[in-house]
Amino acid sequence: MQSNINIRNKKASFNYTFIEKYTAGIKLTGTEIKSIRLGKASLGDAYCIFINGELFIRGLNITEYAFGTHYNHDPGQDRKLLLNKRELKKLERKSTEKSLTIVATRIFINENGWAKVNIALAKGKQEFDKRHEIKKKDLNRDMERVRKY
Repeated sequence: MQSNINIRNKKASFNYTFIEKYTAGIKLTGTEIKSIRLGKASLGDAYCIFINGELFIRGLNITEYAFGTHYNHDPGQDRKLLLNKRELKKLERKSTEKSLTIVATRIFINENGWAKVNIALAKGKQEFDKRHEIKKKDLNRDMERVRKY
């Protein structure tokens, strides 16, 4: 079992510009936390939605626990995120009025053993922004090669 779980969504930083970042708790069952501690989760298409004033994460895939019985969880179900009321209201207001989205960027286990999710209020990047970012990465890589020799 790994002690430093750090599951990242690499596509999110490429497809979105992050405006604000939050750390939220996540409500999990026993077999879900066991799978996360084994590193069996994927944030590829994860985003957050509001249902009746509560924030849920959708698209988070936590594979079934191998040693689970009939109490095993559904891998693709929506999971509730835990934030204070003030943060929830702020996120809901900003996501609806400015047509921003809330994406999950990272899952980790804190020092107390609780599973946490980093979420970000984000705006989608245009195609030219993505090309500009790729160009910048290539230039930095070339500069590092030149500096190395």
